[in-house]
Amino acid sequence: MNPNWELKNCCDHDQKVFLISIGVFTFAILALWRTFVLTPFKLITVFLHEASHAIACKLTCGEVEGMQVHANEGGVTQTRGGIYWLILPAGYLGSSFWGMLFILASTNLLTARIAAGCLILSLVIVLFIAKNWTLRGLCVGFIIFIAIIWVLQETTKARILRYVILFIGVMNVLFSVYDIYDDLISRRVHSSDAEKFAEVCPCPCNGAAWGVIWYVLIEKLNILT
Repeated sequence: MNPNWELKNCCDHDQKVFLISIGVFTFAILALWRTFVLTPFKLITVFLHEASHAIACKLTCGEVEGMQVHANEGGVTQTRGGIYWLILPAGYLGSSFWGMLFILASTNLLTARIAAGCLILSLVIVLFIAKNWTLRGLCVGFIIFIAIIWVLQETTKARILRYVILFIGVMNVLFSVYDIYDDLISRRVHSSDAEKFAEVCPCPCNGAAWGVIWYVLIEKLNILT
């Protein structure tokens, strides 16, 4: 059987809209990457990066002592106990994982509502352990933002909740790849998660090498999406 390179009738209308939306969002994010327009979404991505550290800490029986997200798109999570070599890679890998989940959740209105509800709940929880005003403001701002989008979804013809969830998902996937490249390949940030991981891991790899390994894992995860 000859391959159908033209891919005629390969997708229904919803699938075409989904693929086109991902393409449009990817182009828009890359075009606006260094503008202030994306700053809130970059910060929410940093939040999910730090939240992944916190979740890994709790899952390995550690304690989360605080979390910060900074206006310069940096962040830090203070932890005590837990399995350190599992907590460290959870940020980069977790960010891509959440992106994958948001993208998948956006394909259905019910799962988009669940994703929006879980995001609001996580923001409320983190609001009480936030250690700086940037993170507190981010939590409050996105709680209000998602709530408004949800109300518009339910009460008007503006059916945009799924697109907002999809946009956040695409943003997370792209940011996780960029973050590893920027921190560990294009320039060496000695306080990065991968550099710290190289210090505690007995394997003969430096931070850049671990960055490449995590980059490959993220790309594999993105392909599975």
